[in-house]
Amino acid sequence: MLRRVGWQCSRLSQSCSRPTNHIGPVFARYFADKYDATYFDKLVKEKPLVLFMKGEPTAPRCGFSRLVVQILDMHGVEKYDSYDVLEDVEFKEAVKKYSNWPTFPQLYVNGELVGGADIVLQMHQNGALVEELEKIGHRSALLDKDKKDS
Repeated sequence: MLRRVGWQCSRLSQSCSRPTNHIGPVFARYFADKYDATYFDKLVKEKPLVLFMKGEPTAPRCGFSRLVVQILDMHGVEKYDSYDVLEDVEFKEAVKKYSNWPTFPQLYVNGELVGGADIVLQMHQNGALVEELEKIGHRSALLDKDKKDS
């Protein structure tokens, strides 16, 4: 069974400077016979917030992934699982098939696909992301910032 210790990243020699669980799909695959709907259901429903992205939160490898990480940072979201789809082509294609969404990043909240960078940005701009984060018990840091600015 996949074991997470503290806030470590998938590589033993690398530690995350931020409290996210990044689990590389190549490592995770050792614990799954294949990438099927059951496998992905477990990944996205096990944690309240999951991000499939290019790279890692500490080192995004595309501008859209960086944008979603920055938006989550602005809202004060620190705990979420992320999966680097660039580590395994088979994993990347299976995620696209599972979600029926052709691009990355893909953000899941409570097991449901919220969308990619464009949708997350739009939700951030219109306030819907604050409501979505409240569903998982997270109070957006932007709400506290607004009170201080008033």
